[in-house]
Amino acid sequence: MTYALVVVANRLPVDITVEEDGSTSWSRSPGGLVSALEPIMQAADGAWVGWAGKPDVEAEPFDGDDMRLVPVTLSEAEVGDYYEGFSNDTLWPLYHDVISPPEFHRRWWDAYRKVNRRFAEAAAAQAAEGATVWVQDYQLQLVPALLREIRPDLRIGYFHHIPFPPLEIFAQLPWRRQVVEGLLGADLIGFQRAGDAGNFVRVVRRLTDLTTKGQVVHCPGADGAAGREVRAAAFPISIDSSRFDAMARQEDVRARAREIRRDLGDPRVLLLGVDRLDYTKGIRHRIKAFGELLEEGRLGVPDAALVQVASPSRENVEAYQQLREEVELLVGRINGEHGQIGAAAIYYLHHSYPPDEMAALYLAADVMLVTSLRDGMNLVAKEFVAACTDERGVLVLSEFTGAADELGGALMINPHDIDGMKDAIERAVHMEPAEQRRRMRKLRRRVLHDDVARWSNRFLSHLMDDPPHAFGPRDVGPSEPSTGRAL
Repeated sequence: MTYALVVVANRLPVDITVEEDGSTSWSRSPGGLVSALEPIMQAADGAWVGWAGKPDVEAEPFDGDDMRLVPVTLSEAEVGDYYEGFSNDTLWPLYHDVISPPEFHRRWWDAYRKVNRRFAEAAAAQAAEGATVWVQDYQLQLVPALLREIRPDLRIGYFHHIPFPPLEIFAQLPWRRQVVEGLLGADLIGFQRAGDAGNFVRVVRRLTDLTTKGQVVHCPGADGAAGREVRAAAFPISIDSSRFDAMARQEDVRARAREIRRDLGDPRVLLLGVDRLDYTKGIRHRIKAFGELLEEGRLGVPDAALVQVASPSRENVEAYQQLREEVELLVGRINGEHGQIGAAAIYYLHHSYPPDEMAALYLAADVMLVTSLRDGMNLVAKEFVAACTDERGVLVLSEFTGAADELGGALMINPHDIDGMKDAIERAVHMEPAEQRRRMRKLRRRVLHDDVARWSNRFLSHLMDDPPHAFGPRDVGPSEPSTGRAL
């Protein structure tokens, strides 16, 4: 059986458990992408192609949640080279403004090419004639062109969930042209921000001989075949905001929020940070700013406390191991200098939490600190806003997040400017309730309207348009003149 809609992502929307007898069982993996695509996949009777999340697990395609789930097997060596290596130690730091130096290894690149071909072949086998295939994110940038090579009948979309860097940074990649050619196999390439789409088009101009007009790239056909138009545009992703809103209104969640504040000694102001433990999130900058506010007497314990949730991430990558050590040393020093018996300055939690506990944490907080040095979107900021059903609370938001383009009611900061961040935090702590409500209403209108279902529907509607849709000003960045290769 083949399918009219196929999603290709690094991970399946389920987690696998391998029992002692070798048998396997599957459980749903919650996440924004799953929430966004599940209704569409169910309506289209679609298939989802992805890795099971553990090495050397071989499993036949199976049905789950009214979707066809197609596991792609990765060996332990491929997990190390393709995923932990090229995806997370080459592409991730490169695409996040080289905050950490990327490593370039030919063995990793060879594994990336090999695994991308395997994903493309698995998707091609599931797609019906003329089907739509939607490829997700930076781990699979070669899949669009590989898939088009195998199945030229398909309509192919690709969405880039992380930032796309400017030419001067992207040009460092030894395999830059191959990656660009891989992405150009798609009919529609989606980015979080108009600036990312613009960066991609500028890269195309410099690294290829293709002609562009605005955000459209003209790709000639081979051997006299008709050419194609590839469109690059911004489609900012969101969350299942109505779900978070409803969860935050549940009495058990609200009671848990009150319990959290009591357990923390009922501070007058509770600040919150929620991140993966990643060097792009500006966790050290945030903790440093909070520590200086305590040193200067602008905040004090026990009146103020910071809860920092830092969920484990890529623990086999050296840069992440080093970050954890630095953060924990910094937290320990500040608690040693400013904590009191029964009242810490910082409550550091190196765990992941289920959505209902996160909603309770958001409700308990007075100030949410999102201080990313570079972020494609940052959905935590939107989760906090969706959970603020009583219209209280202040969002302090880095201008280097995709969310900063949409969440105009936040207090914007440059996280590299520690003094500016301290001023913004102090302003948030002392903000009058009327201003909090005014800002939060503006934020909630945006987040509740532009939810994740609207994102997925909008992208797929543009992808399936035939003839190609003429994008309006909200869909693309500033128009640029038609040109061939830049000199």
